Amino acid sequence: MSENQNLLAEQRRALILDEVRRRGGVRVNELTRKLGVSDMTVRRDLDTLARQGMLEKVHGGAVPVLEASTHEPGFEAKSGLELTAKEDIARAAARLVAPGAAIALSGGTTTYALAQHLLEVPDLTVVTNSLRVADVFHAAQRTSGQRQGAATVVLTGGVRTPSDSLVGPVADQAIATLHFDLLFLGVHGISAEAGLSTPNLAEAETNRRLVHSARRVVVVADHTKWGTVGLSSFATLEQVDTLVTDAGLAEQARAEIAEHLRVVVAGEPGQDDADF
Repeated sequence: MSENQNLLAEQRRALILDEVRRRGGVRVNELTRKLGVSDMTVRRDLDTLARQGMLEKVHGGAVPVLEASTHEPGFEAKSGLELTAKEDIARAAARLVAPGAAIALSGGTTTYALAQHLLEVPDLTVVTNSLRVADVFHAAQRTSGQRQGAATVVLTGGVRTPSDSLVGPVADQAIATLHFDLLFLGVHGISAEAGLSTPNLAEAETNRRLVHSARRVVVVADHTKWGTVGLSSFATLEQVDTLVTDAGLAEQARAEIAEHLRVVVAGEPGQDDADF
């Protein structure tokens, strides 16, 4: 691949991150040969990924970030990452929602972005365990009043996590009595072996209840979530109907995921506007 046949920067960085995670580390000169780009381009990409906390730069290359499987970043820490990808995913995921549907949104910065795209979908019933998601709908109602067709929002209750989700027995009991047409699920990590996972044990149980109560499950996750594994798995890939992700997800990862479920890549023609 020559320099002028370059991948988009986000796709290139996704490939770099995939190499680092798969091999446990890479050297700059290996990446320049593999990607067909300059040494300076690779170093800039490594700088960007290091600033995002996705890898650690070392002399001559990069290695994975050694992060405890129980580490759970707060909402604010995650909200500034992969903004373009999350917006693309939210826009594509919103097209899957029909007026009048009963939907559930879990906690997370991507579901928060999705909520903002659902404000104009009429007559929704929205169940969420996310304080941030509920705030999106409540703020819209305060601004425009109780307009016709505005969503009915049900907040589950429970114990607050660092990512502003409500979890625990109160949330679990509320969710267990409900049935959703569609669940949009944000995740800490997704992999072929561990499925969907989170560093928070209580959140894992609440997410299991959400999955069990949904007729269809849609995971909304940017490419950086692939290969990440939290402390507790709460669903297999086979329990998911659709993954909505961004163009940064490497082709090899797409093929691996597509063996288990439908993959919608936001922004790619013919994919993000299809019905179920």
